[in-house]
Amino acid sequence: MFLFYLESLIAVFPLFLKGLWVTVAISGLSLITATILGFLTGIGRSSEIKLLRYAIGFYVNLLRGTPFLVQIFVIFFILPEFGINLEPFPAAIIAMTFMGGAFICEIVAAGIEAVPKGQREAAIATGLSRYQQVRYVILPQAMRTILPPLVGQYVLLVKDSSIVSVIGVMDLTRVGWLTVQRIPEGMLVFGLVGIMYFAICYPLIQLAARLEKRMSVGESRL
Repeated sequence: MFLFYLESLIAVFPLFLKGLWVTVAISGLSLITATILGFLTGIGRSSEIKLLRYAIGFYVNLLRGTPFLVQIFVIFFILPEFGINLEPFPAAIIAMTFMGGAFICEIVAAGIEAVPKGQREAAIATGLSRYQQVRYVILPQAMRTILPPLVGQYVLLVKDSSIVSVIGVMDLTRVGWLTVQRIPEGMLVFGLVGIMYFAICYPLIQLAARLEKRMSVGESRL
């Protein structure tokens, strides 16, 4: 019986490859947009404008304090009541962008705060504009602190992408659920799903570990 299930799984393996592609596409696009949003809001969260800091803080706390599943439901099922209808794929991208951006925002803000105040004061004393201070002085130094947890957050975003299957996105998880209805061998089916997710996440995990190691070596030399 096991061999029969294995042969059946091999027969539908191309569907898993399509699901893998969808997962990679959603994860890749979301990582890009969430990173852009996270850096913009992270810089704003570390600014001296109180209203801006409070507004971004509300967004961050709201997104970090509510389940991602609820956020997806709001975007896909609630927004249509206000005339905003989205297909599953763009709805998933938007949901992951806002969720990922909230976590990346905190990472970026913490990295900026870790830059010694003397560096900021020196940048101000040289007459640099706020943009120039961030671009040429603050961010280059903050990136050493930001990169390791940022890559770790990317791993979490890839894994969280499995939740978008609830709104009909044909990603790896959804393909697994549909397959297990035809091949009632859950361990075999979702074992394959897990291996495919691991293949995506493992390089990022290794990258995060290397960045942390390089950062710790760099600090020990100071």
